[in-house]
Amino acid sequence: MTEETAAMPAGTKLSVRDVVTVKLPAAGAYLSVLRTATAGLAARLDFTLDEIEDLRIAVDEACAMLLAQAVPGTDLTCEFELTGEAMRISVSVLTVDGTVPSRDTFAWTVLSSLAGEVDSQVGADDRVTVTLQKRRGAAGAP
Repeated sequence: MTEETAAMPAGTKLSVRDVVTVKLPAAGAYLSVLRTATAGLAARLDFTLDEIEDLRIAVDEACAMLLAQAVPGTDLTCEFELTGEAMRISVSVLTVDGTVPSRDTFAWTVLSSLAGEVDSQVGADDRVTVTLQKRRGAAGAP
């Protein structure tokens, strides 16, 4: 028991985020680890085989976009957040110039059709993040 939980009234339910974070070298050779993690976590949420494959490809594509501009020798971080009906995946890396992937490319269109909801942003130190969210049974639609 922590100080925070001890101060809670009896019967209060704790809200626990179901999050898995994977950090690995920013190199294409390690992407199979993320594809496997993606498939395993999506299966945990009872995604269909087609939805799982879409997510695996989407994570691979998002990583490819980011690795092209990653600072050599840095790490790629992938955070998987699981909810009852969806999975949110955020992939981030320190980049050379802090440029978000262009949204008017074929690659972005493919990514959006595979994942459903896609966004990108630049954070501190030119860290670029691509966030995907796929809802179970959404057939690629947001």
